Amino acid sequence: MKYKVVLFDADNTLFDYDQAQEVAFRQAFHEFNLDYSDDWLSRYRLISESLWRRLENGTILATELRYKRFEALFENRLEVDPVSFSESYLDKLSEGRFLLEGAQEVVAELAPKYALAIVTNGLKEVQLPRFQGSPLSKFIKSLIISEEVGYKKSDAGIFDCALRAMQHTERSSVIMIGDSLTSDIKGGFDYGIDTCWYNPSGAANQSGITPNYEIKHLNELLGIL
Repeated sequence: MKYKVVLFDADNTLFDYDQAQEVAFRQAFHEFNLDYSDDWLSRYRLISESLWRRLENGTILATELRYKRFEALFENRLEVDPVSFSESYLDKLSEGRFLLEGAQEVVAELAPKYALAIVTNGLKEVQLPRFQGSPLSKFIKSLIISEEVGYKKSDAGIFDCALRAMQHTERSSVIMIGDSLTSDIKGGFDYGIDTCWYNPSGAANQSGITPNYEIKHLNELLGIL
């Protein structure tokens, strides 16, 4: 058996972040007595994705990202306090424990054979309660959150923290699985571990980053590991 440690990304790899995001966004709008429309969510996603890329690049802090996306969203549109709205939204997002198809079954099958961990750039007040309340917590040994350890994917430091948590040193027997070429796959490649790109939409890879494996369905992992 080549691999001993399997590292997973969280959002849109195991957890259905898009569904959780939409539910939390709608609920926060309702709490603030705002008229919701899908256009608000579409605009928010564009703003948020841009800021998450800046977080990966180190040009914005997680503490700023929390509220700046809502500051940009509501600017000159609605009189909403972005900090209060962010707190409401994140609280609701932490309850969104929706899993992607096959996630629980695949993790349950892998758990007796491998040491499993999640490595995520997500915000700690979302990731920790969501993970603890999900069925995945029975099978996954460690949750490594960038905000807690002080390193983000794709920095080598976050992978150092993950391997220390797993009490493992041999990089050749570790694999990173995730949906982001720029954080999960590049981070794993730069660190010297194998990678598997979860690409359910079949998107073209124009990044110049080459994973060891590429899958469209999580159950394909059972034929790789």
